[in-house]
Amino acid sequence: MRSLEIDLLRTLLAISRHQTFAKAAESLHKTQSAITQQVQRLEEVVNTPLFVKHGRKKVLSDAGMRLVGYARQVIALNDEALTTLQGNRYAGSLKLGAPHDIADTILPHVLKHIVRTAPHIQLEIRVDRSPFLMDALHAGELDFTISTRFDESLEGVVLRRSPTAWICAADYVHDPKQPVPLILADEPSIFRKLALEALEQAPGLRWHISYVAPNLVGIKAAVRAGLGVTARSIELLSTDMRVLGEQDGLPTLPDATFYLWKHFNPSNSSTEHVYQMLKSSMGLV
Repeated sequence: MRSLEIDLLRTLLAISRHQTFAKAAESLHKTQSAITQQVQRLEEVVNTPLFVKHGRKKVLSDAGMRLVGYARQVIALNDEALTTLQGNRYAGSLKLGAPHDIADTILPHVLKHIVRTAPHIQLEIRVDRSPFLMDALHAGELDFTISTRFDESLEGVVLRRSPTAWICAADYVHDPKQPVPLILADEPSIFRKLALEALEQAPGLRWHISYVAPNLVGIKAAVRAGLGVTARSIELLSTDMRVLGEQDGLPTLPDATFYLWKHFNPSNSSTEHVYQMLKSSMGLV
């Protein structure tokens, strides 16, 4: 029986993630022709087309999408086996930052994969606002951080794109004829920026800032108290909240992107190891 090569599966995951052969080649530091050859080799092994033409692009076939699911499992097991056999080689500590918004959603998922990747690593978690976490990362106070901030000077990957929504209390009574009472974070805040830009571009829509908080705890309290409406990623939602939308007279909001950023620390080999293994196990190659 033929065997699936790990490198070929990693290439398939890269194409699945980046949507094009060219972007996958760039992420893997290979030529586009090399990527094409690897796909052809993989198709020969499975004896079925993994991509079909869709206009000018090639997209995953049904078989290709099924293989992507298996590829994630195979690569995760491969990397876990290697990590386990390496014993205490990657010991030490790692400091990870995360925004309050995703402490109950994205963060546990990332922690689970870090533990699988480096079971002997001691983790220190810092939950704070994105701009402060990015400052700490640049200062070397963190090894990694999850953040909504984009920074081209750092190496990182996209963890998730999450819809941004207008969120209010479940029992909040919204009156489209009245100015929208806003609950916002103080500066700097990407969600404050997204909210104000969307409102300023909505003709005829009236609004006012009703409540400003320095952190997410205060924002949640104000929302639950029915003091107004806030713009946040849907990671904030709980059963005592609901979403307002265009049917309520509010403008659409762009998605929020959550990145995993890495601090370059040549003296800590565990950082690079965990980063590469984490990307692999989470299918972020």
